[in-house]
Amino acid sequence: MPLTPAIEEPQIHESAQGPRVTPAASRNAQTPRPVPGPRPAAAPRPGRPGPARPAPPAQRAAQATPGPVPAAPTAPSVSAAVPQIQLIPASADGALDAAEEAVDLLLDTGRAPGDILVLTTGDPHPWAAHELSFGEPAYWALHDAGDDVFYADAAQVKRAAGRPVVVFAANGGPVDTVAGSLPVALTRAGALLIVCGDPQQINSVLGAGV
Repeated sequence: MPLTPAIEEPQIHESAQGPRVTPAASRNAQTPRPVPGPRPAAAPRPGRPGPARPAPPAQRAAQATPGPVPAAPTAPSVSAAVPQIQLIPASADGALDAAEEAVDLLLDTGRAPGDILVLTTGDPHPWAAHELSFGEPAYWALHDAGDDVFYADAAQVKRAAGRPVVVFAANGGPVDTVAGSLPVALTRAGALLIVCGDPQQINSVLGAGV
């Protein structure tokens, strides 16, 4: 008589094995669900402004369509007889800061540091003051190397060699400094002259068309 329940036990285990197969199939059905999740998340990345920042140098060489204003006139004005002039209104106290922002924008749009010359009419740029502490020969040797942005006193513009872009900061100094050095700075700019200063003063020197 005790043998009867022992025969029924295998039937219970067989029925228990059936439902174990069913979740395995449901797991396979769930695997494709997370796959489409990352795909739409990756799609908007090329459109975000963040990843586009390191790309401008490559885009500028391949597409030649930079968005910011200073880079746009650079290419067509290289072959022009007269460089393009851009005026950034600024007070004497804010002219150097405006010039620094212009330099940052130029570098962000793919300009090489050696393409940029910055001239100041008042207090020298901190970089120039630091480099001049090592002596003028070492200072002008950096200018001759031409591999970095160079900052100089506008009164010494005649000594500076021409570069594709000249940034002129009218940050004070003698009254006649702007009138005497700005026209020379224009001749040093091969493609673009950016002037940061009082618009009335700049226009009186370069003309009302600036």
